[in-house]
Amino acid sequence: MLMKQLHNITAGNPRKLLKPICWAVLANLANMFPFGCMAAAVFILYAYYAQEQPFLNIQGMWLAWGGMLLFLVLVFVCELMSYRATYRTAYQSSAEGRANLAEHIRKLPLGFLMSKDPGELGNMMMSDFTQTENAATNILPQLVSGIVVPALTFLGLVFWDWRMAVAMFAGFPIAVMILWGVSSLEQRLGKRHSKAKLTQSNRLQEYLWGMKVIKAYNLRGENFKRLEQSFHLYMQESIKLEGILGPFFLVAIAFMQTGLSLITIVGVYLILGGEITVPLLALFLLVGTHVFDPLSVAIMRLPAFKYDVMAGERIVNLLEQPGMTGVKEPPEQHDIRFENVTFGYNQNIVLDNISLELQEGTLTAIVGPSGSGKSTLLRLIARFYDPQRGKVLFGGSDEREIDPEQLMKKISMVFQDVYLFADTIANNIRYGRENATREEIEAAARVTCCHTFIAKLPQGYDTMVGEGGSTLSGGEKQRISIARAILKNAPVILLDEATSSLDPENELEMQNAISSLIQGRTVIMIAHRLKTVVKADNIVVLDKGQIVEQGTHEMLLENKGLYARLWELQMKTNGWRISA
Repeated sequence: MLMKQLHNITAGNPRKLLKPICWAVLANLANMFPFGCMAAAVFILYAYYAQEQPFLNIQGMWLAWGGMLLFLVLVFVCELMSYRATYRTAYQSSAEGRANLAEHIRKLPLGFLMSKDPGELGNMMMSDFTQTENAATNILPQLVSGIVVPALTFLGLVFWDWRMAVAMFAGFPIAVMILWGVSSLEQRLGKRHSKAKLTQSNRLQEYLWGMKVIKAYNLRGENFKRLEQSFHLYMQESIKLEGILGPFFLVAIAFMQTGLSLITIVGVYLILGGEITVPLLALFLLVGTHVFDPLSVAIMRLPAFKYDVMAGERIVNLLEQPGMTGVKEPPEQHDIRFENVTFGYNQNIVLDNISLELQEGTLTAIVGPSGSGKSTLLRLIARFYDPQRGKVLFGGSDEREIDPEQLMKKISMVFQDVYLFADTIANNIRYGRENATREEIEAAARVTCCHTFIAKLPQGYDTMVGEGGSTLSGGEKQRISIARAILKNAPVILLDEATSSLDPENELEMQNAISSLIQGRTVIMIAHRLKTVVKADNIVVLDKGQIVEQGTHEMLLENKGLYARLWELQMKTNGWRISA
């Protein structure tokens, strides 16, 4: 149980706690030595005033005081080393852990990530690692040393007088039983508190992300009951966690510290019986007043530690999620084939038993009504998901056997919902190929009609764009994403409505740019405007997750099926105007 908690609290790397815990134990042990010197001074004074010695042992007193000073220096050194080892290890582990988790998330199936609430992964990356930092710096070393130091102290005091040693630690088993008895309650309350915290984070993120809609529709009052309720729920669970568990821990500490009273009673009884001396009682009293201090502090932090363990457990569970499989190199052929592929989100089937061949070096257009599965088909090709039944073959090889990162080197994809990073425009284009020169970036921008508007910006290509590209228009973002795809120069191109955000003035130029992009490549494009795909080698028509027809533009018009009806509707709406 303890090893599992250590494994969780360190995000799977408990060995990193070895040095902080060792230094914490040494620091707490060093704190006990000055009291030993103080007890030695008491022994000398008692021997003189009890007339056991005819003169005061000045040399012994100087040695005791010198020992106290020396051990205080040792305490300082140990505390300093403990502080450095603890905090450096904790923050270094968190930094490495966040980087490793981010890298692991990148390798997870997109379907798993989409199943999470928007704020859950961000909360795990920041808040959960902060909690493990807290456990590794403020709680765990003190908790371990708080157990080890009393145990070693007990063994040492047994040699002086076992009865006094037992009296000092008599309340300790009762305290342990109390803590063990409330552990299940503590776990339940901790899970509820953790869930309330996550819900609060998700609702707050939803509120901030939806601010444009909130302002546009003047939403208020009843519309934000969920946000307000999440705040109150978190408050209530926090009060329960502290209010219910706190008294139990206080009682446990009280029982643990009853040893001091028992020492006094037992010690006086033994002194009266002539079995021990006053200095020995003084030694036990001096040690007894401090031996449980580290453990008392650690016990009061135990609820927080259990809470932090749950945070570590969430991190470990995510790290243990299996990534995308596959180790083979992608083949040199770039044809794509769907064999009886079925795929859905949760229980909703989106593609139902699809079989389709996309030949190398051809342009295939995917058309159909909204919700027919067009974007899902592209995502399966890019292996954002694996099919639930059937196979997607890339160059004749099952994509599940190909290394996902090597596969993506073969594919460029332009999304309909373009995302740009909070970086310079040049770097956002460079994501297509990391080693691209500035000249190559500008050349890609010129092809996609980006160069003119970029040159007018304050810092040109070095202009920072807001997160998600918020400082650029939809058409500008779309063109930058196409420039990124051109720069990548991959043999397979996936276009998800690549010109949807462009105005008519730029659309013709972009069509020419895309034409140069797709020369000699395997291209699959989704289009709602059918006039953009009339020259496609093959047009695949999807409806309700199935292929209802496919062929060239002329063939499909002759069939007078769904494609012909969609074409006729679009031709009728081309001259549509708003009438007063």
